Amino acid sequence: MWMYLGLLAALFLGLHNLAKKHAVQGNEVLPILLGTLCAGFVLILPFFIGSRFFPEYTREIGFYITPIPWKTHGFIIIKSMIMTASWILAYQALKHLPITIVTPIRSAGPFFTFLGAIFIYREQPNALQWVGFFVIILSVILYANIGKKEGIHFRKNKWIFAIVGATFLGASSGLYDKFLIQNLVLNPQTLQFWFCWYTILMLLVILSITWFPKAEKRSAFTFRWTIIAVGILLQTADYFYFKSLQDPDALIMLLSAIKRSQLIIAVVIGGLVFKEKNKRKKLVPLAGILIGVFLILYS
Repeated sequence: MWMYLGLLAALFLGLHNLAKKHAVQGNEVLPILLGTLCAGFVLILPFFIGSRFFPEYTREIGFYITPIPWKTHGFIIIKSMIMTASWILAYQALKHLPITIVTPIRSAGPFFTFLGAIFIYREQPNALQWVGFFVIILSVILYANIGKKEGIHFRKNKWIFAIVGATFLGASSGLYDKFLIQNLVLNPQTLQFWFCWYTILMLLVILSITWFPKAEKRSAFTFRWTIIAVGILLQTADYFYFKSLQDPDALIMLLSAIKRSQLIIAVVIGGLVFKEKNKRKKLVPLAGILIGVFLILYS
């Protein structure tokens, strides 16, 4: 069941990436990130209020946000710090690179997750799962070669380094999620609510220094409806992802790879909407990624 929850997370992540690309085009990045988090926070806030005033009802519908000790808050703050850095790098890169390049590089996340899953959690996939995993990794490498034909040289473009750094931090957060969900026994909505809250506070501090005092930057910001859509889609994707991690049999390295099936939305629909180059050639490694996901599911 955790594999199919992972696919649902991938579906909403793919839609999230499309909305995010529209939101950041020619726009200020940090206020967009703050806006998406606020939208997601507003989505979850009724469950927090309901958990305090109508606990029996929120338990019944499965969205009760549990009280947690201060020590657990500290662990969630660490996650917020990791993801704040990852998102700032990723949003800046997305603003300057095609979505059909950014998304595949982000798909290298399973490789970093693979190392952590093997050495930290001692995960042991079966033979077919190993094959599927490495098919996905090889397909991502093929994407990088296609990217060079769009005039994007991976060694000379600083935004490539930004998205690689974002990918590494995102993979680290994914490994940390398993600890939060399984070791600290946090339910998805509790983790999502407090993570949003602390990340918003961190961004407000950053924006108070880098954006709010500067009139020219404030005037460069354009509100778009996709900012709200990004926040809602991300929270929905995270909910299914955290639900899958609640399964004690869930393998984080395979779950991370399954989420890469979001590429079918980013490459096919995103390529058409944003009219990016080499769409047909990108379908070849995309097929490889889907085959890898199929092998993991079939196993």
